[in-house]
Formats: sequence, C-alpha cells, structure tokens
Amino acid sequence: MERKLAWESYKDKQIKEMDKLATRYCKFLDRGKTERECVDVIVEMAEEAGYKNIDDVIKSNGKLKAGDKVYSVWMKKSVAMFNIGKKSLEDGMNILGAHIDSPRIDVKQNPLYEDGGFAYFDTHYYGGIKKYQWVALPLAIHGVVVKKNGEVVNINIGEDEKDPVFCITDLLIHLAYEQLDKKASKVIEGEQLDILIGSRPLKDTDKDAVKANVLKLLKDKYDIEEEDFLSSELEIVPAGKARMAGLDSSMVMGYGQDDRVCAFTSLEAMIEAETPEKTTCCILVDKEEIGSVGATGMRSRFFENAVAEIMDRTGSYSELKLRRCLANSKMLSSDVSAAYDPAFASAFEKKNAAFFGKGMVFNKFTGSGGKSGSNDANAEYMAQIRDIMDKNKIAYQTAELGKVDLGGGGTIAYILALYGMEVIDCGVAVLNMHAPWEITSKADIYEVKKGYVAFLLNA
Repeated sequence: MERKLAWESYKDKQIKEMDKLATRYCKFLDRGKTERECVDVIVEMAEEAGYKNIDDVIKSNGKLKAGDKVYSVWMKKSVAMFNIGKKSLEDGMNILGAHIDSPRIDVKQNPLYEDGGFAYFDTHYYGGIKKYQWVALPLAIHGVVVKKNGEVVNINIGEDEKDPVFCITDLLIHLAYEQLDKKASKVIEGEQLDILIGSRPLKDTDKDAVKANVLKLLKDKYDIEEEDFLSSELEIVPAGKARMAGLDSSMVMGYGQDDRVCAFTSLEAMIEAETPEKTTCCILVDKEEIGSVGATGMRSRFFENAVAEIMDRTGSYSELKLRRCLANSKMLSSDVSAAYDPAFASAFEKKNAAFFGKGMVFNKFTGSGGKSGSNDANAEYMAQIRDIMDKNKIAYQTAELGKVDLGGGGTIAYILALYGMEVIDCGVAVLNMHAPWEITSKADIYEVKKGYVAFLLNA
C-alpha cells in the first residue's frame, strides 16, 4: 500500500516537461486572480487550441460533428468546453470539473469612508479563511465597476511594480496583550478586515478630505463616481506573483491554488486529449467556496443547458437523450486535497493522508463527521479509475480530509452526482490551503495533468 514518490521515476525528459508545465501554471495564476480574469485566460487558451464559441455556432445555425471543439461562457464567470467524440452523446461524456473562485476579501457596495485621517474600503470576506492571515500583507484590488450606461471599467491595482499596494492593519505587539489572549477566530474579526487605501487629504477640503482625494483620483484615472460602487465587483487578493518554492524549486507558491491548480491541469488535459472516442468536457465554475450557489455556481442549470445546446447542434437532442447523456457520463471532480504537514501531524491520520510528490490524490469521499455532504464514490468506479491510472503509469494516492470529526469540506462532486453519473474527487495536495499563499508540488501538478488526460481518453 506504500506509494512511491513520483520524482523517483522521472528522466530528464519528464523533468523538462514538468518544469515547463509549472512555468505555464505560474503565469496562469498571475493572470487569473479572479473568476472573470480566469475566464478570459481560459477562453484565450481554448481558442488558440481551436475551440469555437458555441454562441457563434448557434447564430450561424451550424452543426457539430465528431472532432469539433466548442466552449460556452456564462456571465463571464463560468466556462464549459466540449470536444465532440466519435460515440453518441447518449453514451455519456468524460468530464473534468473544477472551480475557479478562491477565498478572498470582497469590497462592499457602499465601501468608502474616512476615519482618523485614513481612507478605507469596507469589506466582507468570501469563502473560508483564517482572518488573521490577511493582515499586514501587500494586497491588490482586482475586479470591475459597471456604470449605469453599461460601460465596464476593469480594475487591477497592485500587481505592477509601479502600482501602489494596499493593506489591512494589525495592532502593534506592544499593545496586543489583550488581543493575544483571544481565540484565533476572534484575533481579527470580519468587520476589522477593512482595506487601508489612502492618507493624503485633498487641499481646500473641510470634511473627509482624504476620502475626497481618493474619489478625485478614481474620477481622474477611471472616471468612477462614488455611486458606481453600487454596481461593482472588487476583490482584494494578495499582491505579487506565483513563485517556485524551495532551494530545489520543487514546489509552487502562489495565491488561489485552491482550486486553480485543478482548473489549470484540467484545461491543459482537455486541450491535449485530441480525438476522443467519447465526447470530453471540462467545466470550470464559480461560487464553489460559498456552496456552489447562484447563477454561475454548479447548482445552476448552466451546465445542463450547455449540454442541451451541444446535443441540439449535433442533431440528437431530446429531453430523454439529455438525461441519458448525463446519467451515462463519468466525472473527476477536480479539486484539491489537504497535504500532510508534519508541523501539524495531529490533524491527520497518516495512513490515509495525501503526501507531496506522490501524485494525484483520489478522495473517495469528503464531507464532515459521518461523511455529511459527501458524494462517496462507488467502489466499482474507483476500481475502473485505478485500472486507468495503473495502465498509463500515473502516480496516484488516496486520502481523506484529515482525521474523522476534526473538520471537513466539500466539492462540486455531489451536485453532478445528482444526475446519476459516476463521480469521484481527484486533484492536487495543497499546503496552507485557503491561506493567502498556498503551496503545491510540481511533481503532483505534472502527474495530475497526465492523469486527467488518461481519464479523458480511457474512461
């Protein structure tokens, strides 16, 4: 049952391929720090690989056949890609599904205020975070402001070396005796996560002069009024680029690797897996970190509608055939797993933990406590997956999300399983999960990409 380190099997060729993949991955992380930015990068990569927008096919009343490659974007935050296979869609698809949202801090709709000579943005955090990890760090602002006339203003401040950065302040250690006696969940509370954005007053202004100066700067550079924040989506993320980590450069450290590491490897695999027998699909969705809700989350009908459109363009649509297609499909719910951390060994049951460098991680179930909220894949499906991975010499391991009753988490797996399809969670092990800076193994990224290709072509 002992799983070997993937590194031990690599020759020079594999090392070079792995390093190139990791370099591309870092660029993907840097360019896609929000869902909208991810969608832009995904569409760019898809089109370079020959994928066409399904909307253009529909408008031209075009038809789809084996070998055609299309994608569908929903509300600029979710994407589904399809490579039409030789077999009927009724036989099902091989699906990779990941999410492209990550824990962060969102700017409120009425955010700007001044206090004590400082200007701040009021915020509300998104997803599960340890709030104390987000203070005293250089932060960037990404997102959009949409004016009443429909004009979209893109915002990206803090990533260029010439840009200013932002910060959430923390109490100095000299005055922190009471603070340090608090529980970790209370050391920094939600309403304290406000972003410091300025301290310079506007000349000849009697009231809220610092706020007035910020508004002037926003008006001069972006033509934004304060009221425009009502229709904005501004996300606060760590400023800076993803980097290779360790003296041996064996790891990647960057923001948003949960779950963009699985989104990236799924995308790369989808592009690489040419001429499949069964139609292949890659779903990259929003809102997983807050329960997969909303119009762009996995619980919406976006994916189902996209499949219906694909079937219609192939001339095979009916409600019954759509149901058969979804029920006969097989899926890897491409999401990260918790990597074993020796510094916190007591949180893990070592025999069933995921280790860096031992390849892709299969979680037969997630959830919490008595598997609450879990998909819990069938043993028959797990056996099929094992066979595919072994035949294609993919390094893999199995794991649970920490010790029983210690915590837990979920993915989009159970939502797709509602269609009756076979689904199992599978992805990359991550250190520092949900922290501003997360760490992954380059070997695991490489093995996961190869494993996803093997699944798409052989399931």
